[in-house]
Amino acid sequence: MTANAVGWRFDHTYAQLPKPLFEPAKPALVREPKVVVLNHRLARELGLDFSALTDTEAAAIFSGMALPDGALPIAQAYAGHQFGGFTMLGDGRAMLWAEHVSPSGNRVDLQFKGSGPTHFSRRGDGRAALGPMLREYIIGEAMAGLGIPTTRALAVVTTGQPVFRDRPLRGAILTRVAASHIRVGTFQYAAARGDVPTLRALADYTIARHDPDLVDSPEKYRAFLRAVITRQAQLIAQWQLVGFVHGVMNTDNMALSGETIDYGPCAFMNQYDPATVFSSIDEMGRYAYGNQPRIGQWNLMRLAEAMLPLLHDDSKIAVEQATEELNRYPELFQDAWLAGMRRKLGLRSAASGEIEWLQQLLEWMLAAKADFTETFIALSESKLPESPAEHASALQQWHAEWLSRLAAEGQSPESVREAMQQANPLVIPRNHLVETALEAADERDDLQPMQDLVAALQNPFDRTTDRAPFRTPAPAEYCQYRTFCGT
Repeated sequence: MTANAVGWRFDHTYAQLPKPLFEPAKPALVREPKVVVLNHRLARELGLDFSALTDTEAAAIFSGMALPDGALPIAQAYAGHQFGGFTMLGDGRAMLWAEHVSPSGNRVDLQFKGSGPTHFSRRGDGRAALGPMLREYIIGEAMAGLGIPTTRALAVVTTGQPVFRDRPLRGAILTRVAASHIRVGTFQYAAARGDVPTLRALADYTIARHDPDLVDSPEKYRAFLRAVITRQAQLIAQWQLVGFVHGVMNTDNMALSGETIDYGPCAFMNQYDPATVFSSIDEMGRYAYGNQPRIGQWNLMRLAEAMLPLLHDDSKIAVEQATEELNRYPELFQDAWLAGMRRKLGLRSAASGEIEWLQQLLEWMLAAKADFTETFIALSESKLPESPAEHASALQQWHAEWLSRLAAEGQSPESVREAMQQANPLVIPRNHLVETALEAADERDDLQPMQDLVAALQNPFDRTTDRAPFRTPAPAEYCQYRTFCGT
């Protein structure tokens, strides 16, 4: 490890794993790097101090042109089921340049995105455009503000060079912070090679890093699979509770740490509809909002398949153990979702028929084309959500039952208001506001809309300041809103 004025404390434990799991990498030269974002808030959480850095020094570091002493860039190998089809992949436009250990002992990855081609780039240019990198910064900060496990952006710099997609775009490099970048697809990569020793080394490393209490467990691989399944069930429940649509839930985009990773064609739902899809490439709706829980389990099945050689020497017993663990997922997800819905509604305890009762609320939202976030805001303010006349009776009946449940617990809408307001965000990354901020930053170098939006998203439950500018309804054209991966 090294120490310096910024506070870097580098380590490289992943690079000690067997060579098939990574390849050396080197950031490509860039013409004229300039800082767009330095996330001082995140830096402080990591025990870093950027105040002594000049803009030129920061641009040099976060473009890869002058990495701090002790950095050791590598590109990680992984595979993935992309929209159901299996592919051997790897970091085609990313590289892990160090692990940083904070003063509290928290270990995180520091990864570049858009830093040029690597061993795994295939035919790609390894570059990234400014808009998608700023989107990752905005959504990462939003998720952190909501208390949802997430990767985050530490910095974004422009390169001074264009990248070519459907049109020339401004090149940029993101520095992403993650608990790790070990994915379902990382395990699939080792398994697909038939390399059990490497698979075992990867599993032992991941357990030591993310579940150290399982290192000496008698069935540590099974226990680890159970831990990952639990984390993913809880994570996806949190997505559903705020209307987040990931957009590209490929197995290479599922981090075993339980963090949300890869904010490509993601967005937040406005009107409630389980069929909501934003990604331009998800033509069949595989990763629609309502499908996310099921896809989460499908991805975990692929992890379990990869881990079969570790679970037991007898393949039949290994399959039985994996199946038993996977069968826990639906209940784990349902329990996490129900607990979250109770918090959103100020309820303390479960009740018979609860799922059907909550489904009635969702069915009203769908029929009434109600805004998901605003519905819960209204309830938290002791108001009846607005409803078209033809659907008002269904809402009133549901609302009366809600009041009865509160009363049975010795509560009222007024007494649970504060708790509900801490469970229901006032501000989410409304798609039109994200696009407005990205356009201003990308096309006019005007960062103020993005800075204002991020400041609001970092404190989404705050009701002490004026939040009206961030709650404006989307223009009509956003009814058919589509996002793009940016690769």
